[in-house]
Amino acid sequence: MNTAHRIGVVFSLILMFVLSGCVTLQEDLAAVLGGDPGEGPLNESTVIAGIKEALKVGTNNTVLSTSSVDGFLGNQLIRIVLPDQLQSMAGTLRNVGLGSKVDELETGMNRAAELAAGEAREVFWNAITGMSVADAFGILRGHDTAATDYFHEKTHKALQARFHPIVHAKIQEIGLSRLYGQVADAYNSLSFTEGPRLVDLDEYVTDKALGGLFTVLAQEEQKIRQDPLARTTDLLKRVFGN
Repeated sequence: MNTAHRIGVVFSLILMFVLSGCVTLQEDLAAVLGGDPGEGPLNESTVIAGIKEALKVGTNNTVLSTSSVDGFLGNQLIRIVLPDQLQSMAGTLRNVGLGSKVDELETGMNRAAELAAGEAREVFWNAITGMSVADAFGILRGHDTAATDYFHEKTHKALQARFHPIVHAKIQEIGLSRLYGQVADAYNSLSFTEGPRLVDLDEYVTDKALGGLFTVLAQEEQKIRQDPLARTTDLLKRVFGN
């Protein structure tokens, strides 16, 4: 086995080791590295490097998915709809043929979230770079979304700070606040009661964008841990089939 191939196999095995913690993976890694699993632990720096590489793959997939066109709008799990307190208003408007205004408003909110999601990659990678040995092995030995929880703790505030101005700029660019007011006015003209209190669109969309981002990240993490369809090589099938 040449050096390049050995390195590729090592990183593949480390990725699986990170996301499963299987004893058989330690044995496979030891075999590739040229030793017996009983001869001692793997080199710590190699394992940590592999963990970080694995996390980069997962976060990169998450950012690519959520920042693409329809990354939010086309994903029913994270699609941003009007706040709960405005659903009655939305239903009334749809019933009188003004549903297109509601759809336009929701489309704009999702487009703002998709635009902001691209900012997450650098923030995630900074968290990976700054990861301690304890952090890495906590993820290694943790539950199905241990890595997602780590990123939520380490990056949420930084992501919020980056997302908010992007969401605000997009909302202003497409006139979403004006449309929001028009939707409310249309409802008030049809109702004998005062309409619901409007929410801060910037805050609402930013919070929903962050929630959707971490939801997709958790899916990416669980996919390799649990999903048989993700076992696309003989090695993955053998390791996760045990």
